[in-house]
Amino acid sequence: MSRLARLGVHTGLGIVKGSDLDDLAEQTTEVLGSLRGLATKVGQMLGTVDGLLPDTLAPAYRRALAKLQDSVTTSAFSDVSRVIEQELGASPDRLFSSFDPEPFASASIGQVHRARLADGRTVAVKVQHPGVQRAVMSDLANARLIERFAEMLVPKGFDSRKVFDEIAQRFREELDYRIEARHQRQFRELHGADPEMVIPDVIPERSARRVLTTELVEGTNLATVLGEPEALRHRYASTLWRFVYRSILSGGVFNADPHPGNFLFRPDGTIAFLDFGCVQAIPDSRRAIARRAHAAAASRDERTFAECVHAMLSLRGGSFERLIQSYTRRAFEPLFASPFRLTHRYVRELLDEARSAKGLLIRNREPVVPLPPGLALMNRLQFGFYSLLGQLDVSVDYAALHRNLLAESS
Repeated sequence: MSRLARLGVHTGLGIVKGSDLDDLAEQTTEVLGSLRGLATKVGQMLGTVDGLLPDTLAPAYRRALAKLQDSVTTSAFSDVSRVIEQELGASPDRLFSSFDPEPFASASIGQVHRARLADGRTVAVKVQHPGVQRAVMSDLANARLIERFAEMLVPKGFDSRKVFDEIAQRFREELDYRIEARHQRQFRELHGADPEMVIPDVIPERSARRVLTTELVEGTNLATVLGEPEALRHRYASTLWRFVYRSILSGGVFNADPHPGNFLFRPDGTIAFLDFGCVQAIPDSRRAIARRAHAAAASRDERTFAECVHAMLSLRGGSFERLIQSYTRRAFEPLFASPFRLTHRYVRELLDEARSAKGLLIRNREPVVPLPPGLALMNRLQFGFYSLLGQLDVSVDYAALHRNLLAESS
């Protein structure tokens, strides 16, 4: 907390003095990366979600914060070996025919090493940073203190404690790679018939609570494909859309950590999907309503869509419902106005509308309806995913994709 406070003061003074923004952004990235845990996740969101940073700061900070996608401060190989031996009962040189001591990626919870199994398969071994569980639990305890103050700054009836508890539970689950392995197998089965998607298989005999071994897949990051021909970017955008909405509409789950580092873009047009630690289930009753809402949007049925939003969010009329209906309708514009080019401007305007609605409710002390269970992380998905599509900058017939997805599981 003190390091973040010092960072805030230093950054604020630097901006006032006219310091070089690139230098300030690099320093911010270094602090957030070395803190790991929730601090790194905050940095990832700041660097990828349109509208969270002021326009004057966004370019420099995005460039620097992009490093947090896969290059957080690494742990020493001796510490990594100790974690592997504690979890799997033997050292890396006994469990693998080869094991690269240098990680090729490092993120908020763990780092990833290239290794080879005795049968010749090349694998990725994700090992949790030593001490990160204690750090995350400490972060959540501090966040709980902040949340108590925040209760005074949210609309009456929002029930921020319940929302915080739901988000905190997802973060705690990320610390157990056995849960992530189950999620990964679930998503692999759900999308296994889609030739445009690659989800690595889990190697259970080399996985445990703090070690996760999967098939190694390769590809490039989002930044490297933004200059590719529009036809290829269109394929990528369509595949990402199918991944997100097949998961929700057919599987009743969504991966709530959509930052670009979790996707590898391949020259044949396929995408490899990684990191299934933060997954939220959607209750069947709400998924059924969501399917009706998405079908209504794809067919431009405004009345049915509004009725579904009312039921899905348990709304009760009044100014709160009017604001929520307006915002949700705006969020579904890619379906209503399909084919639709999802742009940075659209994402920023959507975020601005959400902020404006919240501010109006707080100023007027308007009573609100608590967020239904399972939806606390939906905005994280919405803004992160839309920001990613905004970078691909292509026009896609999302309504047609939706009709096919709904037909798959009808």
